[in-house]
Amino acid sequence: MIPVLESERLILRGWREADFEPFAAIYASQDEARYIGGVHTRDDGWRRMASYIGHWVLRGYGHWVLEDKASGAFAGWSGLWSPEGFPGREVSWTLTPEMRGRGLAQEAARRVRAFAYETLGWDSVISLINVDNEPSIRVAERLGATFESVVLFRGSDCAIYRHPSARSLSSTQTPVNRKEKAECP
Repeated sequence: MIPVLESERLILRGWREADFEPFAAIYASQDEARYIGGVHTRDDGWRRMASYIGHWVLRGYGHWVLEDKASGAFAGWSGLWSPEGFPGREVSWTLTPEMRGRGLAQEAARRVRAFAYETLGWDSVISLINVDNEPSIRVAERLGATFESVVLFRGSDCAIYRHPSARSLSSTQTPVNRKEKAECP
């Protein structure tokens, strides 16, 4: 039910039980989890991963696992997120520490946003980013997203960054690279 997408260096795929260990490692680390909901126990991490999978069932979209094409390694996750009470339909990204600094978050988010616009027919998306998360703010800005407002979300000040609309992107940018394909399993 989760389509497989590709970008130049990533495979965006559905979740597997084997993804839990690297996923849980991110949520077990204070440094890694500080901007994505805080440290989680293994039990809570399992439930978080299950909620990402369940989001696909309830909404018809969600987070993909990012798999590095070169190594097959779990690189993180990126996707479309809009649970109950969320301030809008979001494009989000999280990378493992060893995958950062190579432009993979931007590559994944661009592919996910293209899926939202081209496949789901959305015209607009946001990214909700903790105001102290400067690396993610830079990714959003590189994607053309602009600051809209600050909201208090689950006890943290978060900035809403609005991505360019589907219409504005289609008039100013080239289409999605044909290597970036979607396949349903």
